[in-house]
Amino acid sequence: MRVLITGGAGFIGSHLAEKCIKLGEKVFVIDDLSTGDYKNIENLTPNQNFNFVLENILNEAVLDRLVSECDIVFHLAAAVGVTLVMKDPVRTIETNVEGTGLVLKIANRHSKKVIIVSTSEIYGKGMNESFSEEDDRLLGPITRSRWSYACSKSIDEFLALAYYKQNNLPVVICRLFNTIGPRQTGYYGMVVPKFIDQALLGKPLTVFGTGAQTRCFCCVLDVLEAFLLLAKPEAGNGEVFNIGSIEEISIEKLAKKVVEITGSKSEIRYLPYEAAYGEGFEDMQRRKPNINKIQQRFGWQPKYSLAETLKLIINERNPIG
Repeated sequence: MRVLITGGAGFIGSHLAEKCIKLGEKVFVIDDLSTGDYKNIENLTPNQNFNFVLENILNEAVLDRLVSECDIVFHLAAAVGVTLVMKDPVRTIETNVEGTGLVLKIANRHSKKVIIVSTSEIYGKGMNESFSEEDDRLLGPITRSRWSYACSKSIDEFLALAYYKQNNLPVVICRLFNTIGPRQTGYYGMVVPKFIDQALLGKPLTVFGTGAQTRCFCCVLDVLEAFLLLAKPEAGNGEVFNIGSIEEISIEKLAKKVVEITGSKSEIRYLPYEAAYGEGFEDMQRRKPNINKIQQRFGWQPKYSLAETLKLIINERNPIG
């Protein structure tokens, strides 16, 4: 199988590229390295089955050539992370909406299956005990840039399903809930790598708000298994699947767990959201997936616990410790 991964030098994309290479697939990666890192894929470059193209996905001629040569497209190229969304909302909206639109247009031209990687941000600030694929969504006002990411990914999903319904283009939407693992950077606001880096350096772990907000963190290695199940020709076409762990933890307890596992002497410091993101920032108090759909249809469920995944990340950053 010939695989195209947009955003393939990023955290999740590079792991997917590595996995596909190990499975003997021919892999093409397109990435402009705006948020990805060449170091993530450098070890793959000597492999004759790996091809890297340094380019923005909005270059239609390049993207068309790559899609035409592949059997399936994993579309991961996107502006991600709360920090980037708040600082550069124009880039967030344009990259997510225009990039996905072009990927779908070209995939439709060549009749190629597309895995659209979406996000739990879609569910907004609802307070459900857990979120299912058909649940209603509650978003904040458009005057808050915080919600531009969720809206842009919503458009991506609507457009993908429109291509399926109107043109029978095989698309699958994967809504990820806080994927974590080795290679992830805290630079764009991702809480787990930020906490681990702070703990290893002996710096205070900065918890925004009260820390009572809860999340579920899923190991990237588990997410890859879900991707590969859904990549099969007839699997899940025209459907949406939540992908995530159901092991829920508050951000305060997460910080304490990171301190414990690293053996750090770091203290925990609480900061108001405004200190990081500006006045009027809104956060979701709870975000837990209902994964019954993918469990029942494909038998997928996470294998790695949060503690195991944290240790993988810590060992990557501090292999001697």
